[in-house]
Amino acid sequence: MGILAARTKGPTMRVSNFLFPQSTTADDDARVIDETLREARLTDELGFDAIWLAEHHFDGICAYVDPVSFAAALATATRHAKIGFAVAQVALHHPIRMAEQISLIDHLSKGRLIVGLGRGTAYNIYDYQGFGIDHTEAQARFEEAEAIMFEAWKGAAFEHHGEFFNLRLPAFRPVPYTKPHPYVIRAAATEHGMLDIAKRGRPFMMNVQSNETTAQRMELYRQTLRSIGQDEATVAENTDACWAWRNVFVAETDAEAERIAVPAFHAMHAHRTAMRERVYQEQGVSIVPMPAPGSAPPARMVLEHSLVCGSPATVTEKLAAVGKTGIGGLIMQFRLGPMAYEDTARSLALFSEKVRPHL
Repeated sequence: MGILAARTKGPTMRVSNFLFPQSTTADDDARVIDETLREARLTDELGFDAIWLAEHHFDGICAYVDPVSFAAALATATRHAKIGFAVAQVALHHPIRMAEQISLIDHLSKGRLIVGLGRGTAYNIYDYQGFGIDHTEAQARFEEAEAIMFEAWKGAAFEHHGEFFNLRLPAFRPVPYTKPHPYVIRAAATEHGMLDIAKRGRPFMMNVQSNETTAQRMELYRQTLRSIGQDEATVAENTDACWAWRNVFVAETDAEAERIAVPAFHAMHAHRTAMRERVYQEQGVSIVPMPAPGSAPPARMVLEHSLVCGSPATVTEKLAAVGKTGIGGLIMQFRLGPMAYEDTARSLALFSEKVRPHL
């Protein structure tokens, strides 16, 4: 299937690549950043609907660390795929600076930007410590900062006097390419967070959950939209605009996929928890209680729920099951932990050729 055909005759579910590249040591940073740019170009050439970027600091679990800066590079390196944040940690950003950067990238990409916003990490306290931010203020900072950005994008002079920011803008430039403002979507890691977004009548992005939990949350989401007065057409439109995250790897056979993806998956999660555990040992602090020995791991760390790997037929079947939950888009991370770029590129190509047409 040609690239143009893949975009115009694509499946019901939108498909995307979540660029979340691990850099194990500082010496690996340059190589991994270069490879991630190559992966973005390949994703665009293969006709994926979107490319997502993460934000994490100081530990190498996301080599480029800043999705806003990296999105500017992708705006000129790619041509077709939308470029999204999954998510930008708003509590760590000044809202006017961020509004300016987003507006500029909106112009560079000609409106391809998806501004995925979240309060900040719910796990890594050192992200906040490194920026001198109290993590208990993250949600309040997020709410105030988002409201400021929406006001700034109107372009007119305004003043704001709030809990965290006191501002006097004579004007805002550049005004966004997308009118009235760039497309904004929020992430929700919990059912409570999802309900808050649904009550605002907005779509949302869901982190890794089991298919059962995903289906339950999507049904509750639709019920909540109806309860605030949305008609069925609007409910369907908002539901289709929601996204769910899964880790994905495709190989010619199930055995080959498991041989490559399963060790990479485990190594990825070991690396993601290492700094958190180190900081807890050194400081005795964490955002959420450290898991007790023998406690059940969250869905994101469970192979059955978090990793979709196998032959094209196997991956097609597993992703079709995710589609039955009603979610409109898949945020798929293809490169897992220390996985080689070459393995990732083959997986992306196999997905595009043999999975996507059958979803």
